[in-house]
Amino acid sequence: MLKYFFLVWILVGLMIAGIYGIPGAKDSRPPLRLFPDMDDQDKVSAQTPGGSRLPVAGTVPNTGDDGVFSVEFGAGRTGYYYTGLTDGYFGTGMPEELELTEENVAQFLARGEERYGIYCAICHGESGDGQGTVAMLGVNGVRNLHETGEAGFDAENYPDGRLFEVITNGKGQMGAYGMNIPVNDRWAIVAYVRALQEAREISNNEEETN
Repeated sequence: MLKYFFLVWILVGLMIAGIYGIPGAKDSRPPLRLFPDMDDQDKVSAQTPGGSRLPVAGTVPNTGDDGVFSVEFGAGRTGYYYTGLTDGYFGTGMPEELELTEENVAQFLARGEERYGIYCAICHGESGDGQGTVAMLGVNGVRNLHETGEAGFDAENYPDGRLFEVITNGKGQMGAYGMNIPVNDRWAIVAYVRALQEAREISNNEEETN
């Protein structure tokens, strides 16, 4: 019986070798694979008709060789408008490039409120108190934008340019938004944060008076 057992296994081995081939052997026929492991996939090769996808509608460049962009993200640029720095120090106030006037400042703040609601409120809260959705889910260390002191965002210790730079490059747990938010919108957010802080200060003063 034992010899028949070995004969059966030899026959099985020969059948497997006949069906699948010997490893390393060449054959003009395509291999039979029980587990293709995604070797064959439907695809369109690059540089062929239909192989290049068009950008999503509304996509804008954030880098380029000619230096002209429909939306400015400021990568590699210098000056207060692009970096928040003036002579190596973080400056205060809105850049001249924004061309703010009494006629358009309300619209600028409205834009800042809108962008703040999209990018910032989820962490810092709608009022800037640090009690946004992320904080409510238990994430610690979300900054209260109304705090004062060395670690706070008061005007004396946290210039506008520094706040702009943090939005651009991130800080601590906060990621960088320089590649997501155009320069103009970052300054609009800075202006809106200042408006929130001023409104809170006025409210606190009224409560103390009453």
